Amino acid sequence: MSVTTAHDTGPVEAPITPPKILRQRRTRPGLLGLAILLIALGGLGAAFAVTSVRATGTYLAVAREVPVGTQLTRDDLVQVQVAGGQGLSPVPAGQVESVLAKRAAVRLVPGTLLTMSQLTEKPLLGPGQQQVAVSLKTDAVPARALHPGDQVLLVSTPEKNARETGLTAAGTRFEALVIDSANTDKTTIVLYLALAVRDVPAVVSLQAQDRLAAVLVGSA
Repeated sequence: MSVTTAHDTGPVEAPITPPKILRQRRTRPGLLGLAILLIALGGLGAAFAVTSVRATGTYLAVAREVPVGTQLTRDDLVQVQVAGGQGLSPVPAGQVESVLAKRAAVRLVPGTLLTMSQLTEKPLLGPGQQQVAVSLKTDAVPARALHPGDQVLLVSTPEKNARETGLTAAGTRFEALVIDSANTDKTTIVLYLALAVRDVPAVVSLQAQDRLAAVLVGSA
Protein backbone atom coordinates (compact mmCIF):
# COMPACT_ATOMS: atom_id res chain seq x y z
CA MET A 1 0.00 0.00 0.00
CA SER A 2 1.34 3.40 -1.10
CA VAL A 3 0.94 6.51 0.93
CA THR A 4 0.96 9.96 -0.56
CA THR A 5 2.83 12.40 1.61
CA ALA A 6 2.65 16.16 1.74
CA HIS A 7 6.00 16.30 0.02
CA ASP A 8 4.62 14.72 -3.17
CA THR A 9 5.09 17.33 -5.96
CA GLY A 10 3.36 15.50 -8.84
CA PRO A 11 1.08 17.42 -11.27
CA VAL A 12 -2.41 18.25 -10.09
CA GLU A 13 -5.15 18.33 -12.75
CA ALA A 14 -7.46 21.44 -12.74
CA PRO A 15 -11.23 20.93 -12.93
CA ILE A 16 -12.62 20.91 -16.49
CA THR A 17 -15.15 23.67 -17.34
CA PRO A 18 -18.17 22.17 -19.09
CA PRO A 19 -18.79 23.62 -22.62
CA LYS A 20 -21.50 26.29 -23.06
CA ILE A 21 -24.53 25.22 -25.05
CA LEU A 22 -25.75 27.98 -27.42
CA ARG A 23 -29.46 27.99 -27.89
CA GLN A 24 -30.76 28.67 -31.42
CA ARG A 25 -33.00 31.68 -31.79
CA ARG A 26 -36.44 30.81 -32.94
CA THR A 27 -37.51 32.67 -36.11
CA ARG A 28 -41.04 33.91 -35.93
CA PRO A 29 -42.94 33.09 -39.15
CA GLY A 30 -44.86 36.35 -38.98
CA LEU A 31 -41.74 38.52 -38.96
CA LEU A 32 -40.22 36.52 -41.81
CA GLY A 33 -43.35 36.98 -43.93
CA LEU A 34 -43.38 40.70 -43.19
CA ALA A 35 -39.76 41.06 -44.29
CA ILE A 36 -40.46 39.24 -47.56
CA LEU A 37 -43.50 41.46 -48.16
CA LEU A 38 -41.50 44.66 -47.60
CA ILE A 39 -38.81 43.50 -50.00
CA ALA A 40 -41.42 42.69 -52.65
CA LEU A 41 -43.13 46.06 -52.23
CA GLY A 42 -39.80 47.84 -52.53
CA GLY A 43 -39.15 46.08 -55.81
CA LEU A 44 -42.57 46.95 -57.16
CA GLY A 45 -42.10 50.58 -56.16
CA ALA A 46 -38.78 50.77 -57.96
CA ALA A 47 -40.28 49.16 -61.08
CA PHE A 48 -43.21 51.62 -61.04
CA ALA A 49 -40.83 54.57 -60.71
CA VAL A 50 -38.76 53.38 -63.66
CA THR A 51 -41.89 52.81 -65.77
CA SER A 52 -43.25 56.28 -64.93
CA VAL A 53 -40.01 57.96 -65.89
CA ARG A 54 -39.89 56.09 -69.16
CA ALA A 55 -43.51 57.08 -69.95
CA THR A 56 -42.85 60.80 -69.47
CA GLY A 57 -43.47 62.68 -72.70
CA THR A 58 -44.54 65.99 -74.22
CA TYR A 59 -48.18 66.22 -75.29
CA LEU A 60 -50.68 68.78 -76.54
CA ALA A 61 -53.10 70.49 -74.14
CA VAL A 62 -55.86 73.04 -74.65
CA ALA A 63 -54.66 76.60 -74.02
CA ARG A 64 -58.01 78.38 -74.36
CA GLU A 65 -61.66 77.48 -74.87
CA VAL A 66 -62.47 76.19 -78.35
CA PRO A 67 -66.17 76.06 -79.36
CA VAL A 68 -67.64 73.12 -81.22
CA GLY A 69 -66.95 73.22 -84.94
CA THR A 70 -64.06 75.67 -84.66
CA GLN A 71 -60.89 74.82 -86.54
CA LEU A 72 -57.87 74.55 -84.27
CA THR A 73 -54.97 77.00 -84.48
CA ARG A 74 -51.57 77.01 -82.79
CA ASP A 75 -52.82 79.61 -80.32
CA ASP A 76 -55.41 77.11 -79.07
CA LEU A 77 -52.73 74.61 -78.02
CA VAL A 78 -49.86 74.40 -75.57
CA GLN A 79 -47.19 71.76 -74.96
CA VAL A 80 -47.08 70.06 -71.55
CA GLN A 81 -44.98 67.27 -70.06
CA VAL A 82 -46.88 64.36 -68.54
CA ALA A 83 -45.28 61.63 -66.39
CA GLY A 84 -46.96 58.25 -66.49
CA GLY A 85 -50.15 58.67 -68.45
CA GLN A 86 -51.31 55.08 -68.21
CA GLY A 87 -54.84 54.75 -69.57
CA LEU A 88 -54.65 58.09 -71.38
CA SER A 89 -54.32 58.73 -75.11
CA PRO A 90 -53.17 62.37 -75.43
CA VAL A 91 -51.86 63.68 -78.73
CA PRO A 92 -48.03 63.85 -78.78
CA ALA A 93 -46.62 67.33 -79.36
CA GLY A 94 -44.90 66.11 -82.51
CA GLN A 95 -48.30 65.55 -84.18
CA VAL A 96 -49.40 69.19 -83.93
CA GLU A 97 -49.52 69.62 -87.71
CA SER A 98 -52.04 66.78 -88.04
CA VAL A 99 -54.55 68.38 -85.66
CA LEU A 100 -54.47 71.95 -87.00
CA ALA A 101 -56.65 70.97 -89.98
CA LYS A 102 -59.32 69.45 -87.72
CA ARG A 103 -62.33 70.93 -85.95
CA ALA A 104 -63.45 70.54 -82.36
CA ALA A 105 -66.10 67.83 -82.11
CA VAL A 106 -66.83 68.89 -78.52
CA ARG A 107 -66.18 72.04 -76.55
CA LEU A 108 -62.49 72.06 -75.60
CA VAL A 109 -61.77 73.28 -72.09
CA PRO A 110 -58.48 75.03 -71.17
CA GLY A 111 -56.05 72.98 -69.09
CA THR A 112 -57.13 69.58 -70.44
CA LEU A 113 -55.10 67.16 -72.56
CA LEU A 114 -56.08 66.98 -76.22
CA THR A 115 -57.19 63.61 -77.62
CA MET A 116 -58.02 62.62 -81.19
CA SER A 117 -61.55 61.59 -80.12
CA GLN A 118 -62.27 65.29 -79.42
CA LEU A 119 -61.56 66.26 -83.03
CA THR A 120 -63.35 65.78 -86.33
CA GLU A 121 -62.86 66.58 -89.99
CA LYS A 122 -66.59 66.91 -90.63
CA PRO A 123 -67.99 70.46 -91.02
CA LEU A 124 -71.02 71.53 -89.00
CA LEU A 125 -72.92 72.05 -92.24
CA GLY A 126 -74.01 68.52 -93.13
CA PRO A 127 -75.39 66.99 -96.34
CA GLY A 128 -78.84 68.28 -97.28
CA GLN A 129 -78.33 71.49 -95.30
CA GLN A 130 -77.81 75.13 -96.16
CA GLN A 131 -76.52 78.01 -94.07
CA VAL A 132 -78.85 80.89 -93.28
CA ALA A 133 -78.28 84.10 -91.34
CA VAL A 134 -81.18 85.02 -89.08
CA SER A 135 -81.33 88.36 -87.30
CA LEU A 136 -83.32 88.25 -84.04
CA LYS A 137 -84.07 90.63 -81.23
CA THR A 138 -82.27 89.73 -78.01
CA ASP A 139 -85.60 89.00 -76.29
CA ALA A 140 -86.29 86.35 -78.96
CA VAL A 141 -83.05 84.47 -78.18
CA PRO A 142 -82.88 82.05 -75.21
CA ALA A 143 -79.37 83.07 -74.05
CA ARG A 144 -77.03 86.05 -74.17
CA ALA A 145 -74.72 84.00 -76.38
CA LEU A 146 -75.23 80.86 -78.44
CA HIS A 147 -72.25 78.69 -79.31
CA PRO A 148 -71.39 76.62 -82.38
CA GLY A 149 -72.98 73.21 -82.07
CA ASP A 150 -75.98 74.40 -80.03
CA GLN A 151 -79.27 72.91 -81.23
CA VAL A 152 -82.19 75.34 -81.54
CA LEU A 153 -85.76 75.42 -82.74
CA LEU A 154 -86.94 78.37 -84.80
CA VAL A 155 -90.60 78.97 -84.03
CA SER A 156 -92.84 81.21 -86.11
CA THR A 157 -94.65 83.95 -84.20
CA PRO A 158 -98.10 85.46 -84.97
CA GLU A 159 -98.48 88.23 -87.50
CA LYS A 160 -98.84 91.69 -86.07
CA ASN A 161 -102.30 92.11 -87.64
CA ALA A 162 -103.40 88.52 -86.92
CA ARG A 163 -106.44 89.68 -84.96
CA GLU A 164 -107.55 92.04 -87.69
CA THR A 165 -107.24 89.43 -90.44
CA GLY A 166 -108.57 86.57 -88.33
CA LEU A 167 -105.44 84.50 -88.90
CA THR A 168 -104.07 82.38 -86.06
CA ALA A 169 -100.44 81.63 -85.31
CA ALA A 170 -99.30 78.40 -86.89
CA GLY A 171 -96.31 78.03 -84.57
CA THR A 172 -94.28 76.22 -87.21
CA ARG A 173 -91.01 74.77 -85.94
CA PHE A 174 -87.71 74.42 -87.76
CA GLU A 175 -84.77 72.45 -86.39
CA ALA A 176 -81.44 74.24 -86.75
CA LEU A 177 -77.82 73.97 -85.67
CA VAL A 178 -75.82 77.03 -84.66
CA ILE A 179 -72.67 77.48 -86.73
CA ASP A 180 -71.77 80.91 -85.38
CA SER A 181 -73.33 84.03 -83.86
CA ALA A 182 -72.57 87.74 -83.64
CA ASN A 183 -73.99 90.70 -81.77
CA THR A 184 -74.59 93.63 -84.09
CA ASP A 185 -75.75 95.89 -81.27
CA LYS A 186 -77.28 95.66 -77.80
CA THR A 187 -80.72 94.76 -79.16
CA THR A 188 -79.96 92.44 -82.08
CA ILE A 189 -78.10 89.16 -82.52
CA VAL A 190 -77.37 87.38 -85.78
CA LEU A 191 -77.44 83.58 -85.81
CA TYR A 192 -75.69 81.67 -88.58
CA LEU A 193 -77.67 78.45 -88.77
CA ALA A 194 -77.53 75.14 -90.60
CA LEU A 195 -81.04 74.34 -91.85
CA ALA A 196 -82.58 71.58 -93.92
CA VAL A 197 -82.87 72.70 -97.53
CA ARG A 198 -86.66 72.29 -97.46
CA ASP A 199 -86.97 74.74 -94.52
CA VAL A 200 -84.84 77.54 -95.96
CA PRO A 201 -87.57 79.33 -98.01
CA ALA A 202 -90.04 79.46 -95.11
CA VAL A 203 -87.40 80.65 -92.63
CA VAL A 204 -86.20 83.38 -95.00
CA SER A 205 -89.79 84.56 -95.50
CA LEU A 206 -90.53 84.60 -91.75
CA GLN A 207 -87.24 86.39 -91.11
CA ALA A 208 -88.25 89.15 -93.52
CA GLN A 209 -91.49 89.56 -91.57
CA ASP A 210 -89.68 89.59 -88.22
CA ARG A 211 -91.71 86.56 -87.13
CA LEU A 212 -89.14 84.19 -85.67
CA ALA A 213 -88.02 83.27 -82.18
CA ALA A 214 -85.33 80.77 -81.13
CA VAL A 215 -85.62 78.04 -78.48
CA LEU A 216 -82.51 76.27 -77.15
CA VAL A 217 -83.02 72.50 -77.07
CA GLY A 218 -79.44 71.24 -76.74
CA SER A 219 -76.11 72.77 -75.73
CA ALA A 220 -72.84 71.81 -77.38
